[in-house]
Amino acid sequence: MFENLTERLSQTLRNVTGRGRLTEENIKDTLREVRMALLEADVALPVVKEFVARVKERAVGQEVSKSLSPGQAFIKIVQSELVSVMGEANESLNLATQPPAIILMAGLQGAGKTTSVGKLARFLKERHKKKVLVVSADVYRPAAIKQLERLAEEIGVSFFPSQSDQAPIAIAQGAIEHARKQFYDVLLIDTAGRLHVDGEMMDEIKALHQAVKPIETLFVVDAMTGQDAANTARAFNEALPLTGVILTKTDGDARGGAALSVRHLTGKPIKFLGMGEKTEALEPFHPDRVASRILGMGDVLSLIEEMERKVDKEKATALAQKVQKGKGFDLEDFRDQLAQMRNMGGMMGLLDKLPGVSGLPDNVKDQIDDKLTVRMEAIISSMTPAERRHPDIIKGSRKRRIALGSGVQVQDVNRLLKQFDQMQKMMKKMSGKGGVRKMMSNMKNMLPPGGFGRGPF
Repeated sequence: MFENLTERLSQTLRNVTGRGRLTEENIKDTLREVRMALLEADVALPVVKEFVARVKERAVGQEVSKSLSPGQAFIKIVQSELVSVMGEANESLNLATQPPAIILMAGLQGAGKTTSVGKLARFLKERHKKKVLVVSADVYRPAAIKQLERLAEEIGVSFFPSQSDQAPIAIAQGAIEHARKQFYDVLLIDTAGRLHVDGEMMDEIKALHQAVKPIETLFVVDAMTGQDAANTARAFNEALPLTGVILTKTDGDARGGAALSVRHLTGKPIKFLGMGEKTEALEPFHPDRVASRILGMGDVLSLIEEMERKVDKEKATALAQKVQKGKGFDLEDFRDQLAQMRNMGGMMGLLDKLPGVSGLPDNVKDQIDDKLTVRMEAIISSMTPAERRHPDIIKGSRKRRIALGSGVQVQDVNRLLKQFDQMQKMMKKMSGKGGVRKMMSNMKNMLPPGGFGRGPF
């Protein structure tokens, strides 16, 4: 998300670098470019006008501090205003009530509501250790009930059964009663998708809200609809007392207009971002971190948190001990590292959170393809256990067999073995005195000549 906006703003903000003082005259062109970048990102016009006005008010005439260049001072102002327009800080779910805490999910048809219920259930179960029950009150789409049942089974939370011939209020009340008796911490209620112009359907969800009195009413909306997402959220907010928004499909949205418009137009915070199809692809929305990513400064905090959650600590400890004992680093270990990287969103998912990556040349970015990681895993999987433990035995006929088994060319196998050899040497240096320092100084050896890869790798 925000790829286009990041690129435009990064180019634009370089124009103020080197100024001795920020004046209305020398930032006029920059502000015009900022305005155009936001409009192209499909940010709502009222949001753009107020944002540019506030940046101008704060920037014009500001004396540059001794520690900052004018460009840095201006970027700091832009970052601060981006944070402000998106809501200052993450607003977590309010679960402070007599259990079960009821969360009602509302939204348009096709916004990803049922999937978001599954993602949120997993989030609450795994990160907050809550006992979660889910129920579908979507009586207009029987497939939605089955979908939620499958999701509940997949993530290991309880599902309260419902039928398409039942009334939504009756379904919800039955689920609440069951949740109380079985001591569930949280009840998530999925509802039918509806249009804000459909008076009958809006009356139905109003009645459902009144009957269950949820502590959280979350509006699920597709980020790819841009500023329309914010306008729809505003219309729903007039009918329902929304407490927050979940933006879905943000991994497919290169603009980011919805994220920058929702809070301003609705007054309601974005609480979560849906970052993909998998049930773990739901992240709390942190305006300060998102602002840093928009400006190409990365999001190291989120990267650290993700590594804490997703890195297999037992495997990491075992590998570290193995290397320290001088037992070497083999292709089995290399495959484990590739799998863990893929589990954390792949190479591009990791790089997106690192500062300065937005400034990489396009030809380098184009070569960072997560399909390559999968292909590398396939090559290693086509080897025998002996070959993975002792790569030195992989010669001509073995290479041809491995290439055939993994659907690649022999030169691709050679390239993988060369990269592995470089990584193995780096691991050996880690096992010695001053290992970490040596590893950092040799990190570039993990990359093939010319940057992030030539050809398939």
